[in-house]
Amino acid sequence: QVQLVESGGGLVQTGDSLRLSCAASGLTFSTFGLGWFRQAPGDRRRFVAGISWTNTYIVYDDSVKGRFTISRDNAKNTLYLQMNSLKPEDTAVYYCAAAKTAPKVVATLRDDYDYWGQGTQVTVSS
Repeated sequence: QVQLVESGGGLVQTGDSLRLSCAASGLTFSTFGLGWFRQAPGDRRRFVAGISWTNTYIVYDDSVKGRFTISRDNAKNTLYLQMNSLKPEDTAVYYCAAAKTAPKVVATLRDDYDYWGQGTQVTVSS
């Protein structure tokens, strides 16, 4: 079955960096669009960044533009999220997800995604 396993979360201070990873198995990784979402306590799950089948087409939410970088390594079946200049408002559980998209499409809606990881906690202290 499809498995997406996030790692790399933790407790950091404002201005620090973290790199999240999402290891995938059970799917043809290179033919799925991928994304990162996050959910803070009491809030809905929100789109952070998405990427097409290759590293060519990428979309970011405005709240993370210029600070976060999404990338994928199809040879390693792994998705990444490099997070720099972290802020307390970035505190959330971060989820990776996979979507059955066309090659050049970046999925940005939660309902576009077919498979989800279990999440990894990121906490940014002020």
